[in-house]
Amino acid sequence: MEFIAPELLAYCENHTTEEDGLLKHITRETHTKVLMPRMLSGHLQGKTLEMLVKLLNPKVILEIGTYTGYSGLCLARGLGEKGKLITLDINDELETMVRGFFEKSGISHKIDYRLGNAMKLIPEIDENFDMVFIDADKANYTNYYNLVIDKVNPGGIILADNVLWSGKILVERGKKIDKDTQALLDFNQMVQNDPRVENVLLPIRDGLMMARKL
Repeated sequence: MEFIAPELLAYCENHTTEEDGLLKHITRETHTKVLMPRMLSGHLQGKTLEMLVKLLNPKVILEIGTYTGYSGLCLARGLGEKGKLITLDINDELETMVRGFFEKSGISHKIDYRLGNAMKLIPEIDENFDMVFIDADKANYTNYYNLVIDKVNPGGIILADNVLWSGKILVERGKKIDKDTQALLDFNQMVQNDPRVENVLLPIRDGLMMARKL
């Protein structure tokens, strides 16, 4: 399901601050060398993330799911001079590529890139977060949320990507639901019912859930 006509999306991107050469390079490299390039955040969402960081001025951001580093760079670019991004990913095959992109950015000193299972890495982080961006395996979205919620400072933001799942969350009665779709349905409902947060689901790209901790 396309949530916006391609012509309207192009218009939005044409009226959004242009990607620089590095972000365009990451996009090209991802599409030519990496499986499932659709996982890339891309121009519109990347700029949205950067703007949110600049508006909210978080000191520590946690990203769960680095992929090829596009979203991480956008988040890190929004940080103040003393801000820090901790980004976690399980795919060590992309490490050389991602670290290379981070080094070229000139802001690698703000980025703490860690490899491993996020379910094990998150409890080892002895810091609180002002922002969390969840963009990893959908089956664990609820687990990631539960692991980070107590580490998020009051007023902090949890963002979760792909929560509209190409429209699959609109389930027809009697139709079989795959496990990832069910995981996202459960996650969205859990956030909606969580009294610890206020939330809004934004139809940006493939759906972006934003939950602000009270």
